[in-house]
Amino acid sequence: MEGVKGTDTKRRRLGPAERRAQLIDLGMRMLADRPLDQISVEDIADEAGVSRGLLFHYFSSKHEFHVELVRHISRDMLECTAPDETLEPFDMLRGTIVAYADYVTERRDTYVSMLRGTASGDPEMREVFEQTRTAMVERTLRYLPDIGIDAGPAVRLAVRGWVAFVEDITIAWLREPAIDRDEFIELAVGALPAVTYAAVALGETARAGSLVPKDEPTRLA
Repeated sequence: MEGVKGTDTKRRRLGPAERRAQLIDLGMRMLADRPLDQISVEDIADEAGVSRGLLFHYFSSKHEFHVELVRHISRDMLECTAPDETLEPFDMLRGTIVAYADYVTERRDTYVSMLRGTASGDPEMREVFEQTRTAMVERTLRYLPDIGIDAGPAVRLAVRGWVAFVEDITIAWLREPAIDRDEFIELAVGALPAVTYAAVALGETARAGSLVPKDEPTRLA
């Protein structure tokens, strides 16, 4: 590819989409050994063999470049943790959590710096994070009917809480792994049916209560 150090391929002019993809790819490689806020425009331009001015032709600012990196990571994480629909529902859930645990472990510093570093306070970054969480909620809700759970309002809220729970314990686990990987996976897997069944029970209680006439006091058994 043009401009990348150490390549022997014939030089050719890259189109805008190819050049942007090249620069994003270089940024992703750098994230392997440094947090997001340490990815500099100068380092990217130098590695790509282009001027800083040319880099700003494709990204208006360092901030825009960082936001695009976060979008790429979010899409990549969703693709890597996509459920295997050939499995039974609970095996599908476990497989997704296993893939997620592997993904974040391999990118520990990147993941922690994104969700708890300076990026977490940026409105555009938060929007990307929220879009990712929403995608995780929606795909989880899609498979709940397979285990007999209807995705009503209480269940939807419970699933959002589960996604937030998994995200939070992941950060804590990556910082200080007080339990091993298998225990972490089982904790994350077991939490989903716990909160969704609680939401279902809440709905059933509410429906049962609505059957009691308003002018008739509820009798204790």
